[in-house]
Amino acid sequence: MKRINNSVIALSLFVGIANANAQEKKTLSLDEAVQLGIQNSKNLKIDAAKIEEATADLLEAKNRQLPELKVSGSYMYLPIKPNVDIKLPGVSGAGGPEVHQVAYGSANLSVPIYSGGRIKYGIQSAKYLVEASKLSTENDKIAIAYNVAQAYNNLFKANQSIKVFEENLAASQKRDETFLKMENNGLIARNDRLKANLQTSNIELQLLEAKNNYNIANINMDLLLGIPETTELEVDENYIEEGSDVKPVDFYVTEARENRKDLQALAQQRKAAELGSKAAKAENLPSIAFTGGYVAADIPKFLTVYNAINVGIGVSYNLSNLWKENSSLKQSQAREKQLAATDELLNDNIKLDVNREYQNTDYSKKRIAVFEKSAEQANENYRITKNKYDNGLATMTELLDADAAQIAANVGVINAKADAALAYRKLLQTTGTLTIK
Repeated sequence: MKRINNSVIALSLFVGIANANAQEKKTLSLDEAVQLGIQNSKNLKIDAAKIEEATADLLEAKNRQLPELKVSGSYMYLPIKPNVDIKLPGVSGAGGPEVHQVAYGSANLSVPIYSGGRIKYGIQSAKYLVEASKLSTENDKIAIAYNVAQAYNNLFKANQSIKVFEENLAASQKRDETFLKMENNGLIARNDRLKANLQTSNIELQLLEAKNNYNIANINMDLLLGIPETTELEVDENYIEEGSDVKPVDFYVTEARENRKDLQALAQQRKAAELGSKAAKAENLPSIAFTGGYVAADIPKFLTVYNAINVGIGVSYNLSNLWKENSSLKQSQAREKQLAATDELLNDNIKLDVNREYQNTDYSKKRIAVFEKSAEQANENYRITKNKYDNGLATMTELLDADAAQIAANVGVINAKADAALAYRKLLQTTGTLTIK
């Protein structure tokens, strides 16, 4: 029996140690978290593929200016003797050689000389689209940096709430012990002691909720950073001091116009669309190319041709352009109008976003002062109410209400500071200046 008990104890200890080791702890600053989020972002992997696609389109456009060289060859066997009737004067095909095989080959070279600008415009347009893809990726990086900051902020708030509730729970449990002794000595009524116990239970529930929120926020953060979801993260509390120096709103509007990557990407797309219209107009112009070729043929006992070299100039023009409307041009011009309207809309949205987030930042900073004042008042109110209660001048209900208000006010201060730091980062995101170290 002792052996069984010892085995159970040993197994329990092993499982406990294994569980403790499975929960890895990791301390991360906000900048480190942002780097991890960007490094492991699946959205950025998609963006990288889009850049590769745009770069391949640029390579294709450049290839159009290079010479085209095509080589072909063929060998044919003729199982049945063909009828050969040569119409040249003085030459008869009667009784001619039997032809059973034919071999020939050719090489053709074409070097573009003039294409109405289609090749040049295509290359320039592709370059603009590559740059637009890169700028879009930078814009996504800034958005990811803010998303990571938001998750980091939620984790910080949940962790701080746990600390406050644990501190107040310890104080409440100690108060319950005191009240139990007072009840046993007939100093307070049992009903008052039960009210205090109920307050302790409420704090326990709040603590459970805070821990649940923390666990959810921790898992969300782990997944966002691309690390094992069993990793317990510890945050750096110093980040909430960000945003102490906020400049006038006009400064941020100017910053947005100069630094917003989506606005810059749209400008590149507009340049590409403008070149697309020029290339579409060039469809109505002829194409000129230098051409050259080589032909060789061998028909045994009948015909042999070698060194049949030709050079010249080739001109190509689609006559149907004379009566067909240029649909490519109309599509490209419509694209230009669409992008111009999008640019105006984006500029309006930028003004709105910057002003809104500026107001939110200002509001968040003012909330800190209000919550700090409320916390100071709540703490003083609890102190006074506790003195009154000890002297029989306040009821148990008043004491517990003061305690609950004190907890709420202290949690409010922490949340207000965290929200203000996040609001400032959101303001920087809208201006395109959120730093990624």
